[in-house]
Amino acid sequence: MAILYTTRRPHWLVRLLALVIGLIGLILLLGGAYLVYVGGSPYYALAGLGLLATAWLLGRGSALALWLYVLVYAATLVWAIWEAGLDGWALVPRVVAPTVVLLFIVTAVPALLPRHFGWRAALLTDVVIIVAAAIIGLTLPNAKVTDYAGDLPAARPADTLADPSLRQAGADWPAYGGSESARRYSPLTQITPDNAGQLKRVWAVHTGDLPQSEFAQGKYGAETTPLKVGNALYLCTPKNIILSLDPATGQERWRYDPKVSDDWIPYTAACRGVTYYDVPGVPADQACASRIIEGTLDARLIAVDANTGAPCPGFGDNGAVDTKAGMGEVEPGMLSITAAPTIVRGIIVTGHQVLDGQIRSAPSGAIQGYDAVTGALRWAWDMKQPDLTGVPPDGRTYARGTPNMWTAASGDERLGLVYLPLGNSAVDYWSSQRSDVENRFATSLVALDVGTGRPVWNFQTVHKDVWDYDLGSQATLVDFPADGGAVPALVLPSKQGDIYVLDRRTGKPLTPVEEQPAPAGGVEPEQRSPTQPHSLYHTLRKADLTEKDMWGMSPIDQMVCRIEFRTATYSGFYTPPTSATHSIEYPGYNGGSDWGGIAVDPGRGIIVANYNDMPNYVRLVPRDEADRLGWTPRSQARGAIGGAEGAGDPQAETPFAVNVNAGWRLPVTGLLCKEPPYGGIRAIDLKSGKTLWDRPFGTARTNGPFGIPSMLPVDIGTPNNGGAVVTAGGVVFIAAATDNLVRAIDLKTGKTLWSDTLPGGGQATPMTYEEGGKQYVVIMAGGHHFMETPISDELIAYALP
Repeated sequence: MAILYTTRRPHWLVRLLALVIGLIGLILLLGGAYLVYVGGSPYYALAGLGLLATAWLLGRGSALALWLYVLVYAATLVWAIWEAGLDGWALVPRVVAPTVVLLFIVTAVPALLPRHFGWRAALLTDVVIIVAAAIIGLTLPNAKVTDYAGDLPAARPADTLADPSLRQAGADWPAYGGSESARRYSPLTQITPDNAGQLKRVWAVHTGDLPQSEFAQGKYGAETTPLKVGNALYLCTPKNIILSLDPATGQERWRYDPKVSDDWIPYTAACRGVTYYDVPGVPADQACASRIIEGTLDARLIAVDANTGAPCPGFGDNGAVDTKAGMGEVEPGMLSITAAPTIVRGIIVTGHQVLDGQIRSAPSGAIQGYDAVTGALRWAWDMKQPDLTGVPPDGRTYARGTPNMWTAASGDERLGLVYLPLGNSAVDYWSSQRSDVENRFATSLVALDVGTGRPVWNFQTVHKDVWDYDLGSQATLVDFPADGGAVPALVLPSKQGDIYVLDRRTGKPLTPVEEQPAPAGGVEPEQRSPTQPHSLYHTLRKADLTEKDMWGMSPIDQMVCRIEFRTATYSGFYTPPTSATHSIEYPGYNGGSDWGGIAVDPGRGIIVANYNDMPNYVRLVPRDEADRLGWTPRSQARGAIGGAEGAGDPQAETPFAVNVNAGWRLPVTGLLCKEPPYGGIRAIDLKSGKTLWDRPFGTARTNGPFGIPSMLPVDIGTPNNGGAVVTAGGVVFIAAATDNLVRAIDLKTGKTLWSDTLPGGGQATPMTYEEGGKQYVVIMAGGHHFMETPISDELIAYALP
């Protein structure tokens, strides 16, 4: 027993180790004591005491340091498993750093004990600990995975929504969402789970559109999904250059550059897609009989000949229409079009992306309908001036600051309805200045009569939204299986994760939606709705956060996140934003389903949804404080508008600016405070809303502390932007995640069949088509500054050998 109490004068390296362990212990003790004070776990304070005692014994050269730390380590393991179970990612901050400390102490033992316990024994012990930790780490589950054991029904070749007068996905991909139904579904079957692993790159094209000016740096995101019609591909670049390519080789046939100035770039230079239109009754050999139409960052509509790329002279002013007419003063970058326009019954329907968070009197969210042949304005819908039928007369403007549609609409040619996913009134986190009509239509899906531009119905997903839960996803048209037969319906995903199924004729829910109590309080308690709608059909949203869900690289940053959690205002889902403290918004504004939307296999009756699972850490900043910080709107000499949406947004003309820590990151390591996963992908039975499978989506290969890629090929579940494509062959194609991979996924199991590393981030939705008897899959690997993925200008096509 004498060996346990041996004391020797320690080597200076041991004293240095004692100092480091002592500093760690002191930080844990002080921070842990404060965490206990605010109602948190006592572990960190107790562990800090244990580390301080260990450091003191090490400094004295006492071998008791080892045995004391072994007790601390054993207690840590018991606590970690009690709190986190056997979830590998949840155990990382609780166990990895304490294990590293154990290795250092074991290595120091020969300097404390008699010679018969030497360096070889210490190193052997270290090796045993490392091997054991590696084996345990590789065998522990990284996150909850839901598997589906049944057999999927066979795909039906018939599409009951098909209209012979409309182009459908198949050999072609004629619309942004695949077809007018926006299901991102292809009936092609050449690529299957059995052969998807053989996919190879067959061509790649550089568009040449990369940031050229200092202003454009850090503002690029090539999110385009190409179209394929006949023997041509069509796409747009971040700054709206339209290209036509050979679908078999990628060879460029023509390009048209509308010359968009860099100062019109909003947060991101992005063009998600173009629109194809055949003019009825016009011979195919006539100029602009078929045309490509796009919206630009400077809010123009452009029409060019699909065969030559020449501007259509009969469309507006030599192929361009300025949609800013009637908007009043518009500063560059405040108003743009980033989504593919929607055409229903010959009417181009477009909204605008209005730069968020700048000023209450931002440009209007008015929706406009233009003649697809002449470009003439056929109608405008300004919710605050419903009697308007066109550009406001007598020097008036469309009502400023109203809810806008920045994403893609979908339409029903038979019903003559266009479905608008609307956002919020200007400035997202303050609601007292909104009118009754804004409160009615904001954050709702609105069906307009495309002939008149008047609303037929609307369905609201959030009442008096102060969480930036604007509808970003395109509504998807389906035949919904009901007891009395198929019902013409649409599936509407949302940022807060709820998925709604509505009768697309009336807007009435076909599945249960329940008003449930919502938290009160915030800086506008009188404005908060006592209830909020919840879909009982399906939600991608996870359970409310608890202190145990906090994460980090080590016990120290996990403790910091726990302190932030305990000192923030959080009452669960729909916690209102506050000013005195931070508030927690979960899901965050990029949570649930965003602009990538969902994919639906109509034959098998399966929804495929990729989603984000991250919180925001929010604080409303009083006006005088925001003024001192220099937070001014873009319209005022390009003031400091923050580096990303919500980060230091001035919200001018209201009492509060807002600072949103998107994803709730730690300032030093850059890691997120919530434990993984941060994103997933799920298959859902269309009829019942039940989950078929669900798994984390995205590996840790490009993520790590301090921005250093870990290169770990393990599924952590990363943030993701962009959507999926599903095929009758039973394969899902998707990129979207921050690991720069494009994948083929088995629709039956959710397991990855194949992947390829892209030269840039895949923050775009892929598409698939057939050319010359071969099925191709194409993805824009353009990257995205907000997702922190590499920027590229490369479009890549894959096919079987």
